[in-house]
Amino acid sequence: MLSNLKPQDPDKILALMGEFKADTRQGKIDLGVGVYKDATGHTPIMRAVKAAEKRLQENETSKSYTVLVGEPAYRDAMAKMILGDLYAPERIATLATVGGTGALRQGFELARMASPDMRVFYSNPTWPNHTSILKWMGVETVPYRYFDDATRGVDFEGMKADLAQAKKGDVILLHGCCHNPTGANLTVAQWNEVADIVERTGATPMIDLAYQGFGDGLEEDAEGTRIIVKRIPEVLIAASCSKNFGIYRERSGILLALTSDPAARDLAQGAMAFLNRQTYSFPPDHGARIVTTILTDDALRADWKAELEEVRGGMLRLRANLASELRTLSGSNRFDFIEEHRGMFSRLGATPEQVKKIKDEFAIYLVGDSRLNIAGLNDESVPILARAIIDAGV
Repeated sequence: MLSNLKPQDPDKILALMGEFKADTRQGKIDLGVGVYKDATGHTPIMRAVKAAEKRLQENETSKSYTVLVGEPAYRDAMAKMILGDLYAPERIATLATVGGTGALRQGFELARMASPDMRVFYSNPTWPNHTSILKWMGVETVPYRYFDDATRGVDFEGMKADLAQAKKGDVILLHGCCHNPTGANLTVAQWNEVADIVERTGATPMIDLAYQGFGDGLEEDAEGTRIIVKRIPEVLIAASCSKNFGIYRERSGILLALTSDPAARDLAQGAMAFLNRQTYSFPPDHGARIVTTILTDDALRADWKAELEEVRGGMLRLRANLASELRTLSGSNRFDFIEEHRGMFSRLGATPEQVKKIKDEFAIYLVGDSRLNIAGLNDESVPILARAIIDAGV
């Protein structure tokens, strides 16, 4: 039977990771994989996470099953962090998931249960796993214009025109902040215009909030999501704890379903429990308890937020330094978009040939679409990358 399986195309980013590891050149630089790294190239464990884990180790008395939809304390703490003053338990169904990817998959499944013929509108470009999951599920997808290759900013007029084609029963997939792979974000005014379009079409927005706290701040990065929640009666939100808590391998995520009334909330909550049961039964709990411990303890929460700000500030500084180097080397301001982008990523707008040249001649690894991970840089590698970008003719 298994010999009938067909070979699968390898994940391009994972393949790039393997190529980087096999490269024997000294001084090679990995700007491909989407993981936060400090100046030494290490992904550290945050101070508050260490403290929370120690407390759990000392106080936890059982490893028995938890709740099918995840512990209520975790789901409440995450919902409050994401929604702020808009947190309203009577309107919210919540589900603990296997990372942010699990939240996306369960969110797509939930939407399809409610609207079997749905189409999902996604930004062009988007995180490749969005479309990969939807293709595997057999869901029809519709790209909407997002990134302007000329300005390296948002093609907002194109985005609005494409989103206007959605209809009731469709899902509009939005990046809550720190757009992956481009780093180009919507402004507050643009988020309100998107809400206008969603209202007119009757489509359901689904927000992928993977990087809250990595862009303009923990509260600021949730502002677009909150605008949508305040304006639209039904909203899906898939969030991850991998980046802002640095617990990538603990696979902690959450799906929120904002509903129009308590009866709809109960239906959504029941459907969520069903989906977890069919997929993996009980969700992972260790990472969720770490997050809960941090978010419900004033001292740990304050220390976590302080370290998160250090991480965010470090990425902004690297952006500014890279833009400055490129301004000097190019004699122009055409790379200033790097400083304006937010989050871990920027898309250079380089051709595949230029990306290959940067890899072959400078041992610098970018994703093929010229996405670079700002967090993979440090003070020493910034001028090296800048020179490679210019010499490659970007």
